[in-house]
Amino acid sequence: MPGRATPVGTARVAARHCASFSADFYRELGRDGLRVSSIGLGTYLGECDDADDERYLETAHHALESGVNLFDTAINYRCQRSERVIGDALAESVRMGTVARDEVVLCTKGGYIPLDGSRPQSREEYLRYVSREYLLPGVTTQDDIVAGGHCLAPSYLANQITRSRTNLGAETIDLYYLHNPEQQLDVVPWSRLRERIVAAFALLESRCASGEVGIYGCATWNGLRVPPDAKGHLSLAELVAAAREVAGHGHHFRAVQLPINLALNEAVRTPTQRLPNGRVVPLLQAAEELDIAVIASAPLLQSQLATSLPSQLRDALPGFTTDAQRALSFVRSLPIVSSALVGMKQKTHLAENLAAARRAEAGV
Repeated sequence: MPGRATPVGTARVAARHCASFSADFYRELGRDGLRVSSIGLGTYLGECDDADDERYLETAHHALESGVNLFDTAINYRCQRSERVIGDALAESVRMGTVARDEVVLCTKGGYIPLDGSRPQSREEYLRYVSREYLLPGVTTQDDIVAGGHCLAPSYLANQITRSRTNLGAETIDLYYLHNPEQQLDVVPWSRLRERIVAAFALLESRCASGEVGIYGCATWNGLRVPPDAKGHLSLAELVAAAREVAGHGHHFRAVQLPINLALNEAVRTPTQRLPNGRVVPLLQAAEELDIAVIASAPLLQSQLATSLPSQLRDALPGFTTDAQRALSFVRSLPIVSSALVGMKQKTHLAENLAAARRAEAGV
């Protein structure tokens, strides 16, 4: 598919569906003018099999029809199947005229060595696969691979971007994340990781210049939530500084992704980020001051928050019919959060989650 998400295209899909949703359903994704649905489709969970491919494919079609225009995946999710099924769903929806390519924001990630189609039967089979696909062709070296499966080497990321574009069938990946760069801190000190991040950002800036990538960021799990003295801590200010070192103030580092939910709420309440002026503030405040967009992952904590919420929380979040809607509404209530990513491979879950944001007069 040629093209990419644009401000004009994403405004078009928002205008087409805005009557169905609350006024804040579509939000700005950073400073580039893209508008995204505040509920996005995540694709992490599931088996590496045809049955879950079909479930995701059907749900993705319905999501596009319903006005969802942010799709998040990663090359390692479900052995590359998640990227492929999202690409298939978007291509078919574009052919059918359901959406145009410039209306949809495609996001993926690179960093973990992905399997291909199915899981190996043994550790030895996995090591042969890594050697065959990445070491022998010179894509990367053993020294650049951390913990047997994580790599940020520029040559490796270049290979992964090409593979992801093929999987997605897309000329341009709208938002490309380094995937859990804090994984490297298990093995290397921050000074070494910073060198690797600078080199990775330089590669990503070159891919932005070529049109293969629109903007880039970092998708994390623990890094941005833990305090500055924790071993796996990532500093958002340092990441922005690294991007400026590579490309000045015109850099394309635009977004971070991290878990935000009722249980993992550090981004809202815990001072984990030291700003250049020395203040230590929560991640959401740091992102606002540093002009970085925030995408929330795991708003339902992989379904753990979809049922059995305490009565006090139910009382504090009135007007909803399910606990999943209540948990999702907490994340959507945070204005700095552009979108909350929900793993959905059933149409019923899609309808339930979107109901949390529908206008009352539009019906549930």
